[in-house]
Amino acid sequence: MSIAGQNLKYLRKLRGWTQEEFATKLGIKRSLIGAYEEERADPRLDVLEVLADIFKLSLDELLLKDLSNNADNYLAKRRQQKMISADRNLIHFVPVKAAAGYLASYADSEFIDELNTFTLPMLAGGNYRAFEIIGDSMLPTPSGSIIVGEKIEGPTDIKNSQAYIVVSRNEGIVYKRIEKNGRSKNKLTLVSDNPQYQPYQVNAEDVMELWQAQMVISKISQQQRWDVNSLASMVNNLQSQVSTLKKKMN
Repeated sequence: MSIAGQNLKYLRKLRGWTQEEFATKLGIKRSLIGAYEEERADPRLDVLEVLADIFKLSLDELLLKDLSNNADNYLAKRRQQKMISADRNLIHFVPVKAAAGYLASYADSEFIDELNTFTLPMLAGGNYRAFEIIGDSMLPTPSGSIIVGEKIEGPTDIKNSQAYIVVSRNEGIVYKRIEKNGRSKNKLTLVSDNPQYQPYQVNAEDVMELWQAQMVISKISQQQRWDVNSLASMVNNLQSQVSTLKKKMN
């Protein structure tokens, strides 16, 4: 890898930016970031000038000096801090824009390491991840909310009617309540909180990850207000759905 390309990758990881985020800051396509970091192309001068301005470096430093070749470099410290923090509920955040990449690389530690992280001191020790959700199928949880989930090993650990982030090959990343199928252990029924959405089934073998919801983070301005009639209608619809599900599973 050229020194410039190596420095570009080092500086991106130093800030904890994904390739897409870095490309936006540099005003170029994400594919170019990949080309530079994989030594398929050398960074253009105009890109290096923007990079130098962001990090307050000279072009000589970017082109001639290996910025990562320093025992005290910040990236090394940052990685060490992540390892130290692993038992203190370090939570990787998967925004909607990273969902497609997550489906392809959820098991790739390097991809996960590029995701932004945060901590929540009120959570007990465990393996947590946060996912941004879009849509109104889980109202009153509003679109744009962040669901913090704790990893479970598989379908056998599912608790009926609990909410989960379900990562599957066919459905992608969805936030739903799960009902186990009494007749077939190979099927899971996903249920929305919004009664306007009908339950549907997925094959257990298609599920790649399950994260049991522990917390919901949302903006106050997005909170929904419900009147008594709306709540009564929702309860009636939910009761109807539960009766239907019981009939199907028995």
